[in-house]
Amino acid sequence: MDLQTIKERVALVQSKREYLLSLLEQPNIGTLRVDVNQALEELDDLIDEFRRSIPETDIN
Repeated sequence: MDLQTIKERVALVQSKREYLLSLLEQPNIGTLRVDVNQALEELDDLIDEFRRSIPETDIN
C-alpha cells in the first residue's frame, strides 16, 4: 500500500470523528456514551500516532 492510499484512508477515518461527536450530543444514548468516548479517544490516539510516524502528513 502506498503512502497516498494510507493518507486517504486515515482522512476517511478521521472524517467519521464528526459523527461520533454528534452521537455525544444525543441525550438518549445512555451507557453507549462510554463507548463513544472510548472510540473518540482511540481515534485521536491513532491519528496522532500516524502524524508522528509520518510528520509531513497533511490530513485534516
